[in-house]
Amino acid sequence: MALTFYWYPNCGTCRKAKKWLEDHKLSFDAVHIVESPPSRQEIEKLYRLSGLDLKKFFNTSGQKYRELGIKDKMKDASDEELLDILASDGMLIKRPLVTDGEKVTVGFKEEEFSQKWL
Repeated sequence: MALTFYWYPNCGTCRKAKKWLEDHKLSFDAVHIVESPPSRQEIEKLYRLSGLDLKKFFNTSGQKYRELGIKDKMKDASDEELLDILASDGMLIKRPLVTDGEKVTVGFKEEEFSQKWL
């Protein structure tokens, strides 16, 4: 099954991850995370599949994250509220976000990609 690769082309980390996938001859559908962000339902599914803390899905170094004061909102927000926030803007989602429908990686670490996608 082809991977779904949510990315932002201006992001250096995303470009490294894309090159890694191409170098390893993995089939993927590249989806611009801002132009076609995952739906709230899709984000929730990816979150559940990942086994990660929902906070790991936030692009904490992003300008939008800081502008909206999400760090402070996170302390008291429920998972439902956090999912709504993530679904509101693709720039809030940590990228790249990769899935095959069963496994998920958030961000790019070569070792993690090797374990999950090879």
